[in-house]
Amino acid sequence: MKIEHIAIWTLDLEKMKSFYLNFFDLKPNEKYYNPKKKFSSYFLAFENGPRIELMHRPDISEFIEKSDSKLGLTHFAISVGSKEKVDSLTELVRKNGFNIIGEPRTTGDGYYESVISDPEGNLIEITE
Repeated sequence: MKIEHIAIWTLDLEKMKSFYLNFFDLKPNEKYYNPKKKFSSYFLAFENGPRIELMHRPDISEFIEKSDSKLGLTHFAISVGSKEKVDSLTELVRKNGFNIIGEPRTTGDGYYESVISDPEGNLIEITE
């Protein structure tokens, strides 16, 4: 078994797509649009591993408000291959005006990581 993809509801689909493409080595598919549901999405693919699905519908705030689900994904991690890459990508994200939630460090469980926030507040661990 493996994780195939992680899905994220988003308020601004194009802004979120741009963020992920600018900072991570991802390739997007063509935008999917379902006119009946007014649903649109992109799949962003790494060379290897799970994909990220960004999803939008105009009534997403209302849809989420009515949802019974209160717990969910707290973060996901993207491995960049080295401590130096963790440091440089963290600085690039900072220089582009995005939030650094946790500075690069070695955690108690042995990961070298930083934690950043995407434009809509989803947390991403950048790991070596």
